Amino acid sequence: MSTGIIAGIVVAVIVIGAVMFGATELRRRRLRQRFGPEYKRLVGERDSRRTAEAELTGRERRVRDLNIQPLTESARAGYAGQWASIQEQFVDAPAGAVSGAQLLVTAVMTERGYPAEHDDQVLADLSVGHSVTLDRYRAAEEISRSATAGTASTEDLRQAMIGYRALFDDLLGEPADKGSTADTADTSEQFTEPGPEFTESDPKEMAT
Repeated sequence: MSTGIIAGIVVAVIVIGAVMFGATELRRRRLRQRFGPEYKRLVGERDSRRTAEAELTGRERRVRDLNIQPLTESARAGYAGQWASIQEQFVDAPAGAVSGAQLLVTAVMTERGYPAEHDDQVLADLSVGHSVTLDRYRAAEEISRSATAGTASTEDLRQAMIGYRALFDDLLGEPADKGSTADTADTSEQFTEPGPEFTESDPKEMAT
């Protein structure tokens, strides 16, 4: 084999390697952008970055097949009204309010098209389009379990309301009749309603 042929083969191998590396980096960057903190969490839990990325890609494929749909304007308004009622209950019955918030978030998930039977699968499905608020929801679910066991403080319950509210607003998104598509809502636009606000910057003491 001539020196020229060998050199050509070496160059071709280098070019192919560079293309493959570039494609891998582009895919990795896209996954990081889409999954945010969930990407970092999963990479830390799995035995390799490749395994974690394969799992995230699998989540994307699954959610594409779920036919997730945005809510209508009337559905959004109805759910917002229910949230306002639940929120008003917090001062007198914080644990009950948290339970109600959990059920309401689940109802919104179901109407959007997310299966809600298995907790781990719910988190995996939500991570595809709602990674920004997923950690707050995960924390709220942990507090709900503590509340069931009777070990959650009033402040814990307030934090659970904050977590459920974050995902609730994210799931409501933009109404279907305004031309939005599923899971592309701008989470900077928070749906508001009357009643006490459960914001992390709120210095007001909740009743104990």
